[in-house]
Amino acid sequence: MGRAWKFGDDIDTDVIIQGKYLVINEPEELAKHVFENVRPEFAREVKKGDFVVAGENFGCGSSREHAPLALKATGIEAVIAKSYARIFFRNAINIGLKVIECRDADKIDDGDELEVDYEKSVIRNKTSGEEYRISPVPDFLRDILEKGGLVNYAKSLREKT
Repeated sequence: MGRAWKFGDDIDTDVIIQGKYLVINEPEELAKHVFENVRPEFAREVKKGDFVVAGENFGCGSSREHAPLALKATGIEAVIAKSYARIFFRNAINIGLKVIECRDADKIDDGDELEVDYEKSVIRNKTSGEEYRISPVPDFLRDILEKGGLVNYAKSLREKT
């Protein structure tokens, strides 16, 4: 269970992590600057297990992996959005960041306490008492996430042979 950090539509990768920080190689250092211009308190106050919640087209803009890497390093449980830019979605999966598609994400308010039941494909809003359906993740993407990303997934396949 974690807190919802609410954002709007078209949150681009430069909003998530500004281009001037791309010289930083450590994800934990990048995490200190996530959403710096729009929610300066985010990096200081986000807790392990919290959720970033957004509208349409989350992660649009650059194809660089810094944005999902920085988000993952904050310790969030997942990003919940109505839709994602395709390259961001795949980059997130590849590095092991959970991205949840939920058409009702706009019904979640900033600060709501959320719990995700991945098995039942539902988000429970403990603050409002509502439940929201989430789009199921295909098995092969779930396997990648469970292994912590594409590199670990590939290593596990190699170990099986």
